[in-house]
Amino acid sequence: MTTKLGSMFLTVLLASVFAARADAPTTLKGAFQGSFVVGAAVNAAQFTGKDTRGAGIVKEQFNTITPENVLKWEHVHPQLDTYTFDLADQYVAFGEQNHMFIVGHNLVWHNQVPDWVFRDDHGNLLTRDLLLKRMQDHIRTVVGRYKGRIKSWDVVNEALNEDGTLRQSLWLKIIGEDYIAKAFQYAHEADPQAELTYNDYSVENEPKRKGTIALVKNLQAQGIPITSVGVQSHISLTWPSIDQEEATISAFAKLGVKVAISELDIDVLPRAAMQGTADVKTNIKLDPKLNPYADGLPDSVQQALAKRYAELFAVYLKHRDVVTRVTFWGVTDGDSWLNNWPVRGRSSYPLLFDRAGQPKPAFQAVLQTAVPH
Repeated sequence: MTTKLGSMFLTVLLASVFAARADAPTTLKGAFQGSFVVGAAVNAAQFTGKDTRGAGIVKEQFNTITPENVLKWEHVHPQLDTYTFDLADQYVAFGEQNHMFIVGHNLVWHNQVPDWVFRDDHGNLLTRDLLLKRMQDHIRTVVGRYKGRIKSWDVVNEALNEDGTLRQSLWLKIIGEDYIAKAFQYAHEADPQAELTYNDYSVENEPKRKGTIALVKNLQAQGIPITSVGVQSHISLTWPSIDQEEATISAFAKLGVKVAISELDIDVLPRAAMQGTADVKTNIKLDPKLNPYADGLPDSVQQALAKRYAELFAVYLKHRDVVTRVTFWGVTDGDSWLNNWPVRGRSSYPLLFDRAGQPKPAFQAVLQTAVPH
């Protein structure tokens, strides 16, 4: 798996993780300056300053942010005639105050959307034209409010099945296959300068990657602006392979679009669901066998995580002409959604900072990838 990166390089890299070097970078944003921006998904406690430790890590380490929830439809537009922008405004202000590249997540998704979006007062599904109008009004209002301030939008999120076919969401059933093109069109009209992204998980698997390629080509054939593909990268210690990661980035590069590693985390816990899925509706009963590190992560797993992150960042650096952003899905292990997905109540360790906000060996391993060896 590591032949292309050079096994000798990785051995030297990991051996030097704790070595003190005067020229070694100390922050993620500093380490990869000039290559790509590095960020985290932030929650309301962090960008409002209630979580001072988390906010401090974000300010020190990152130069781009993505909101976990506050710009999703159910939060920002809970009722037909009601928008709630208070938290979203604070999120954007936090990014501006700290000179960050601000991402909007997300505009059109099949999850976390109020039922009224798709149905009339009698519970009947809307017509195509009425749903398109609601989509357009939502995008025009939300994107328009932050025009020139939010620099990149996840326009459509997770529209594909694992086999690469279009997901049978209500967006598809009511509007038809062109709902994706319409969403991108409306977003571009609302802010012609914003970067527009299609965002999905498990695109490292060939069937879904082919479906994503077809989706991008379809938009391009219609002259619909699309800037990048968001490769979510909710991954494990063993999946995807480095070859799969390289093939995925290269495939999208050939289309002339950029790649955002948009929701990166590495699950070190036993597999509890279909490999590669990140469907938030997956829910599996807690079993002690699925929660082996309740009292802390063994050093051997810490080192495996560090090695895995080092391999990934070596790939991102290799493709720095295509990869524009790497965003971790969370700030510390305690913030991670993987503590409650797909099994509620597990102790998960997928990020670079532990529950106390301290850097893990994986943090140093990532920094070291930016240092010439």
